[in-house]
Amino acid sequence: MATAGALGLALLLVVVVVVGALVSGGSAACPHTNLSADFSADFTMLQHQLRGTVRLAPDGSCALHVSRFDLLAASPSARFWAAQGTSLSDLSAGRPFSPLPLNTTFRNETLSLPFSRTLPPLLALFDPDTSSDLGHVFFPVSNATDSALATPSPAPVPTMFDNCLPLAENKYRLRWTLNASAGTVEIGLEAAVGSEYYMAFGWADPKANSPAMIHADVVVTGFTEEGMPFADDYYISDYTECTLGTDGSPVSGVCPDNVYDEGRNDSRLVYGHRRDGVSFVRYLRKLDTEDAKYDVPVIATEEMAVVWAIGKMRPPDSLRSHYLPQNHGGPRDTTFGFARVNLSELVDSCRGPLDADNKEDQERIIADAKTPLVVTSAPAARYPNPPSPDKVIYINKKEAPLLKVERGVPVKLSVQAGHDVSLYITSDPIGGNATLRNKTEVIYAGGPDAHGVQATPTELVWLPDRNTPDLVYYQSLYEPKMGWKIQVVDGGLSDMYNSSVLLDDQQVTLFWTLSHDSISVAARGEKKSGYLAIGFGSGMLNSYAYVGWVDNDGVARVKTYWIDGKSAMGIHSTSENLTYIRCKSENGIITFEFTRPLKPSCSGRVECNNIIDPTTPLKVVWAMGASWSGNSLTDNNMHSVTSSRSIRVHLLRGSAEAEQDLRPVLAVHGFMMFVAWGILLPGGIMAARYLKSLKGDGWYQIHVYLQYSGIAIMLLGVLFAAAELRGFYVSSVHVKFGVVALLLGGLQPLNAYFRPKRPSNGEASSRNRVLWEYLHVITGRSAIIVGIVALFTGMKHLGHRYDSENVEELTWALMLWVLSAIVIVLYLEYKETKRSGDRSFRGHWVLGNTEEDDSVDLLHPDNTTRNSDHPSRSGVMEVQLEPLAR
Repeated sequence: MATAGALGLALLLVVVVVVGALVSGGSAACPHTNLSADFSADFTMLQHQLRGTVRLAPDGSCALHVSRFDLLAASPSARFWAAQGTSLSDLSAGRPFSPLPLNTTFRNETLSLPFSRTLPPLLALFDPDTSSDLGHVFFPVSNATDSALATPSPAPVPTMFDNCLPLAENKYRLRWTLNASAGTVEIGLEAAVGSEYYMAFGWADPKANSPAMIHADVVVTGFTEEGMPFADDYYISDYTECTLGTDGSPVSGVCPDNVYDEGRNDSRLVYGHRRDGVSFVRYLRKLDTEDAKYDVPVIATEEMAVVWAIGKMRPPDSLRSHYLPQNHGGPRDTTFGFARVNLSELVDSCRGPLDADNKEDQERIIADAKTPLVVTSAPAARYPNPPSPDKVIYINKKEAPLLKVERGVPVKLSVQAGHDVSLYITSDPIGGNATLRNKTEVIYAGGPDAHGVQATPTELVWLPDRNTPDLVYYQSLYEPKMGWKIQVVDGGLSDMYNSSVLLDDQQVTLFWTLSHDSISVAARGEKKSGYLAIGFGSGMLNSYAYVGWVDNDGVARVKTYWIDGKSAMGIHSTSENLTYIRCKSENGIITFEFTRPLKPSCSGRVECNNIIDPTTPLKVVWAMGASWSGNSLTDNNMHSVTSSRSIRVHLLRGSAEAEQDLRPVLAVHGFMMFVAWGILLPGGIMAARYLKSLKGDGWYQIHVYLQYSGIAIMLLGVLFAAAELRGFYVSSVHVKFGVVALLLGGLQPLNAYFRPKRPSNGEASSRNRVLWEYLHVITGRSAIIVGIVALFTGMKHLGHRYDSENVEELTWALMLWVLSAIVIVLYLEYKETKRSGDRSFRGHWVLGNTEEDDSVDLLHPDNTTRNSDHPSRSGVMEVQLEPLAR
């Protein structure tokens, strides 16, 4: 009996060992993978707020265990997908991994995905109908014998955390992972807000009786205007936007740590992205930064008070180099609030992915009939529907924007994307010629011939009609997934206004319609902003500005201002008579409209001078910023982005041209005119007036050579200006003075050619000689005066046309030059008067009267003698100009 009991015990031990072996070696029980039992990997989030962790099934079966799985509902065709890689060709050649549909929202769920084949290198969530990769996870290659062929271990995906706590319900969340041994914590902030919003989180002052924002240590995160994430350490010293302080006044408000004395940024950005209208930023900070003045030491094992806020931020400008949070506004626990957090406790209170109201987060462009859309190609940076090829389509310098067009309004596209990119409008979301994929498509415009480069662009005109679907796509005929969506809607601004132009930098579109005594204007921004302003003038200074914005209470407003300074004190509200005022903000895009009289019917006020003449080009500039105030303005309302130059809008013609910088050819024209009228021609006159004391006819040669050189350079300068401006237009004051100076200057060599014979010694001057001398002196000096006036009017015309910053300095330099010449002439006159004090004042001012030798004719190349019978050259005789007596 004892022997039988011992045998039974031994059999029981064998069974336990076998079962234990099977349990402990569960991974070996599945023949389709060699993954270890402790294998774990996180999904990479690309779209639809995908999150989740993948492991092998704990029971050792051939199944994948997906935990904490989040996903916004995808299309009915989306599936878990097996592929060899993340490229479009690899995904297209893949296969479904699981029949589980993904067209419902998954909220922190656990899934089991059985498999009966060898695990692929890549498990993706893929939509084959749109070739969309929602996200994926890599597996090590199981049969790679060569280490060079093995797939490298992917970097940790930074969207998964150990803990998650909702701050504002369905809008703002806090995620964190504590690394107590390293003394650090990684924090993730995510919010369903616009890209112009900040997300702030930090620790309240532990010494305060109750949690408060004052003296809180927070990190402000967000995205730059270029879409790049940032995370900066801030210290709150007051309930105001940051004031950097001046001499004697301290820094105060919500300011970055590094603007305070001895302050520094103790947070380190790890990762950030915007997906589906949700902002996500991950950063790392030490629990104790050793900055007792501006940071709060965090005790990971204790519950501590924290603060948070979301709101709009003001981008950097010329005065401030930091992104500054603005007042969060709104009610508590919606846009700001307080909580208590113990970092060492496990918290998983977030149920499902955040769902933003507006998931179309990429740039938008609204097409109109007047302005062509410039189509180019460039490397993919933030393509909205991954995967994409290396190069994608850009429209007006924006990567794969969402294009909005109107039925019945022609769309003009200037295709400059290269000869390997043929643009076409298609019903297929992938493009690249759907027939090659055995798919059918409808082509609405474009095709093999719609390609070009910047030097020789191809213009493609497409007219959406009533049969055009609400959603089509612009794509390349030769490469799939280079373009994106086109929203087709019924008519809008382009139908309401007769004319429109795209202003400088392609950021603002101006619309207008003229009537006999009024003008209706609309302005639409092409990027997100808190306010939009357009100004009538060469720059914001000394201009009338129209500002459209939406208040925090949701009320849209349009006001007009007169600007005469670069600070808030230089912006003055006016009472201009605006009617039919409209303003709206759609996804951060500001559009405002108004009607105003061409000539205000008032006097005595600054806005009464705001007259619009449709026959004269209207100079228009624009600016955008984070916020505007209808009451008192401060420097916080300064713009963050503005036009680099004004646009000259021709209201009657419905066209526009950019204000050009000073063209080099016109600069040569101005320099030539200065040399002619500022140096050579006055020098020739001064030679004839003050060098007659020299022996011989040297003064005469200098006089003639300088005059003819000046006239030659003057004519060349006129030709340069006419060639650059492509015509000769006598319209401006400068050109009119220039024409008079040209005629007077050109009259001098003709006058000299018909010069009457000089009288012999002792003879009286003939009537013709006297008239000639009067004409020669008067026209010559009049030409100099008119020429100098033409120089000054040219400077004024330069400043008016090109808004050159150096015009004022050049004008002062020209004035100093003229004044110097006048002083030199007065001094020489004084010396000449002392030398020949016996001359009468009138005879003293007659040029060519005493020492002139008519026997030398410098107008002829051989210098032939015209008066060979002249008795003497050395005789001195003064010819006085007397009134002619009958």
